[in-house]
Amino acid sequence: MTTTASPPARDEATIYAELSQLDKPVFVVRDAHGVAVTTNEQSARRAQVLAAVPPLPPESLGDSTFREMHGVAQAYHAGAMANGIASAKMVVALANAGYLASFGAAGVVPARIDEALTTIRRGAPGKPFAVNLIHSPSETAFERAIVDTCLAHGVRCVEASAFLDLTPQVVRYRLTGLSREGSRHRIIAKVSRAEVAERFLRPAPERLIRTLLESGEITAEQAELGRTVPMADDITAEADSGGHTDGRPLVVLLPELIALRDRVARETGHAVRIGAAGGIGTPVSAAAAFTLGASYVVTGSVNQASVEADQSAATKLLLAAAGVTDCEMAPSADMFEMGVDVQVLKRGTMFAGRAKRLYDTYRAYDGIESLPAAERTELEQRIFQRPLEDVWTDCVRFFTERDPGQIERAEGNSKRRMALIFRWYLGLSSGWSIAGTPERTGDYQIWCGPAMGAFNTWVTGTYLAAPANRHVAEIATQIMRGAAFAGRAAQLRLAGVRLPAACTTYVPSPLPARRR
Repeated sequence: MTTTASPPARDEATIYAELSQLDKPVFVVRDAHGVAVTTNEQSARRAQVLAAVPPLPPESLGDSTFREMHGVAQAYHAGAMANGIASAKMVVALANAGYLASFGAAGVVPARIDEALTTIRRGAPGKPFAVNLIHSPSETAFERAIVDTCLAHGVRCVEASAFLDLTPQVVRYRLTGLSREGSRHRIIAKVSRAEVAERFLRPAPERLIRTLLESGEITAEQAELGRTVPMADDITAEADSGGHTDGRPLVVLLPELIALRDRVARETGHAVRIGAAGGIGTPVSAAAAFTLGASYVVTGSVNQASVEADQSAATKLLLAAAGVTDCEMAPSADMFEMGVDVQVLKRGTMFAGRAKRLYDTYRAYDGIESLPAAERTELEQRIFQRPLEDVWTDCVRFFTERDPGQIERAEGNSKRRMALIFRWYLGLSSGWSIAGTPERTGDYQIWCGPAMGAFNTWVTGTYLAAPANRHVAEIATQIMRGAAFAGRAAQLRLAGVRLPAACTTYVPSPLPARRR
């Protein structure tokens, strides 16, 4: 039985439908009726082919070795969001859909991390996932605790973020997974500077290997292997993202790190994959990253407004209303004394201004006792909403359980005591956002990059405009399908094809139930 070939598409709706068939080649043809588009090879043979592009399913984007090593279907990674915002529920949903996701362990106490890992193992048995290991220069005990918990649960992959240099704990995780058969512990390092990237492109420093060997935390074989294996399997170029970021343009940072990787690979023989993060909120941005040579793409801010994110409904509404210019830099809680900033949402919250006020005060005075009476009263009333001595009592209680060394170092050091008090506000502000504390709406610290606004613009008028429809696996699928669509449209433009305006942008539509 012969089938009749469908006629070539000539109007915007049918041209878009043809371009959306990502698993078929697209032909631009000229026949007796003019120029048209078809995915039917029989129709193409009966006309003059002006241009053609091959199939481009989302599964073919990026580096195939990323998919193979991590055991995922697509070169897509949902990055960590601290304080468990990237929740166990989020990781389970993405893992079961064939995507890699990181649990947001930063700022989460070990007992809760333990509980989350148990939930992930139960909800996505045998599926790959990662856990965030954030650099904690002011809380080294916490960094060790995360590694201990990951080792106890047999976690195979960590996403190392915000590192300024290699630390004993990230090296310990990497090296304890080494054997003659290969590495059981994979590291995805998220960096924004070439000098930090190079540390992960090369083997661990001899001084750290020797320290770990002498302390009995690694074996002699692991030390030997550690001198030949790069610290990371993948390095994510983190551009203008939410949270910790240098705000660098992706089109500058990604090629720089790829060139660095190639130079180091010529010396070491090890080629580490380079992915892209920061600003990845739409299919076009993902397609651009792949075109620049990214092995995989990483999303962050856009997942924070999803159903599975551990964020309050009030915060998700603020995120869903954000525009691309609604972000601002503010002092971070974990690196406050170092003057490190994080990118946060400024629309609907006064956190950024208040956090900057605290940092300026910290720089200006030697301690709480040095504050002028009027200054102290204003801080207590407008920012802390309680006496500073009560805040210090809370700090003592918190760090006695989490990291007693923090309190010990503050004894007799008024400046450090002031830093811990100010960090109380910076630390709790994200918790108020997660809990949706109504009386603290103006103090919500919401980590966010411009990708959130770009995503909101893209989904305007579609089913994804409503936060209730923003499931993380659905977001991932739509971005990757759209990236493949955008990639083929770009190939046609390079061939000189002028597509109708409505056929150049992928519009998300509800997926069949079987694909959710």
